[in-house]
Amino acid sequence: MVSSKPGGFYEQGRFPSIKILILVLLNSILHKANSGSNNSASNSLVPFPPHEILSSLQTLPLHGHFSLRDNEDAAKDFGNIHHFPPLAVLHPKTVSDISLTIKHVFEMGFASQLKIAARGHGHSLQGQAQVHGGLVINMESLQGPEIKVYNGELPYVDVSGGELWINILHETLKHGLAPKSWTDYLHLTVGGTLSNAGISGQAFKHGPQINNIFQLEVITGKGEVVTCSGNRNADLFYGVLGGLGQFGIITRARISLEPAPMMVKWIRVLYSEFSTFTMDQEYLISLNNTFDYIEGFVIINRTGILNNWRSSFDPKNPLQASQFSSDGKTLYCLEMAKYFNPDEAEAMNQSVDQLLSKLSYIPSTLFLSEVSYVEFLDRVHVSENKLRAQGLWEVPHPWLNLLIPRSEIHDFAEEVFGNILKDTSNGPILIYPVNQTRWNSRPSLVTPEEDVFYLVALLSSALPNSTGADSLEHILAQNNKIIDFYTGAQLRVKQYLPHYSTQEEWQVHFGSRWEAFVERKRAYDPLALLAPGHRIFQKAVSSSC
Repeated sequence: MVSSKPGGFYEQGRFPSIKILILVLLNSILHKANSGSNNSASNSLVPFPPHEILSSLQTLPLHGHFSLRDNEDAAKDFGNIHHFPPLAVLHPKTVSDISLTIKHVFEMGFASQLKIAARGHGHSLQGQAQVHGGLVINMESLQGPEIKVYNGELPYVDVSGGELWINILHETLKHGLAPKSWTDYLHLTVGGTLSNAGISGQAFKHGPQINNIFQLEVITGKGEVVTCSGNRNADLFYGVLGGLGQFGIITRARISLEPAPMMVKWIRVLYSEFSTFTMDQEYLISLNNTFDYIEGFVIINRTGILNNWRSSFDPKNPLQASQFSSDGKTLYCLEMAKYFNPDEAEAMNQSVDQLLSKLSYIPSTLFLSEVSYVEFLDRVHVSENKLRAQGLWEVPHPWLNLLIPRSEIHDFAEEVFGNILKDTSNGPILIYPVNQTRWNSRPSLVTPEEDVFYLVALLSSALPNSTGADSLEHILAQNNKIIDFYTGAQLRVKQYLPHYSTQEEWQVHFGSRWEAFVERKRAYDPLALLAPGHRIFQKAVSSSC
């Protein structure tokens, strides 16, 4: 660690070369001189050699440190498809470590050409948190203030951007509180999910996680540390939420809380008809007094599905359930949850029975279970441990996540579930509706322009070294067929956790909001230093972009 005392810039024999100092000074002058001329001089500057940039970074008075080798983890992610090794990894201990580093690169000007990616728990799918030959910032090493919970009329919790949601859950429960909106998997960082949206079965009621944030601390692409909210620096606040890391790195978040329940009634039922399945889903999310969580998934070609149901579930009528056979048909599962405390059990059961009486599921497929709130929210982690034990967790995950208008979901299902994926699927297929009216339209997230739209998540896993239907190539080809179908049919589908290879495709994705997105990039990260893995901006943002 380099000393932060005065004179620490030159301590431990780390003298920056005269050449670097001169180049930094020269380019800083040129950058400032050209800041009002549309960055037109950017192509005329001689780029710094990457290793000289790294040498100059190592002179910064940081509390953390740079890792220059053995950075294999930073060259992969959960998708396990792309592997881009960085030049170095910053392990910051403080917010100032990140700010100083980004500011240093920014002040080098256009000639630095060093890109920067913030990495949380590494759960991106297409290399979004990687940067070839650049600098990865390991957000999980950030040692900010401890998680702080505040009670009151509008309770909230302050957390580091590198904190995991599972840790927030455990800490807030000590105060009888919890965040309102979740993701299905809680071992993700706050900064990571807020940069995308954070969607799960509570989103129909509370909106995504980005709709439940009071305040953020953000480091822009200029190295500036900015506190922002809906009333203060609002443009940056809403830009960063769902902004794919393009405008700044989230280092602190103030998250809205609500009273936490102790228990969950967890329910699953099956349907054989897609139209009945979606009708019931849409009915439930239209009610004021309904379930607290509503999701669904598609079951393709799974004979004897009830015999392989989760062991934590018990059928309402075991005799009827044992006689049910799916005959290999495509089935649709509606999954619901009702939160309650032990002294509310009787009223909760009456409410659940009333809601279920209005639904048209296959009667013999009603499965019920009661679990703790933590057990329910952390349910995917149980599956993760099982897959890790079988060596099936760190495999390629060519996931495809889509947001589809209600008016087009039946056309999509007919072709995708009835044709493209009619024989088999390589993992869970989630499908459930959300209410657009419950979502704030100001964040950067792009959604279909209908009151109700569906999340469809094809969560495929590929088997390494496979050449058949379980291979990465086969699943990617299936994904491309799905994309070609909805593009050709002109369905108004938007990708969630989007991935495109050209700026033209990104422009189509953002549609009428593209110009505002570019303006924010120009304002907060004009050299396009941040989040290059999305491939939205490959170079500095000029007025002609």
